[in-house]
Amino acid sequence: MKPAGFYRRHWLGTTVAVLIGVPVLAFTFWSGVTLSYSYSEGTRTGFVQKLSKKGWICKTWEGEMAMTTQPGVAPVIFAFSVRSDSIAAEVTRLEGTQVTLWYEEHRGVPSSCFGETGHFVDRVASVKR
Repeated sequence: MKPAGFYRRHWLGTTVAVLIGVPVLAFTFWSGVTLSYSYSEGTRTGFVQKLSKKGWICKTWEGEMAMTTQPGVAPVIFAFSVRSDSIAAEVTRLEGTQVTLWYEEHRGVPSSCFGETGHFVDRVASVKR
């Protein structure tokens, strides 16, 4: 059993540990939940026009795909993130051709360290015509 004066002497250390530990645990828990469960999943087909590795500390692959319904119509831009270097290499290899991207949407991700968008691409394939 600790003496009565022990807690009075160590209140500053305990307070600092709680003020730092609780937010770190909450951030870790929330990140795990948002990245484990997808809000939606699906495919998008179009032409990848940009893929770059971005970020100051956490480098992530960020891309844009132009989706057109028919020639002459302004394209809709689909912004996406890629978490895997091997998938990013495949997207880069297929750049300029029509591709289908499979993605999962994760809402509420607490940091841009996981990707700047909520759409995470996990597969890519060339569209054969």
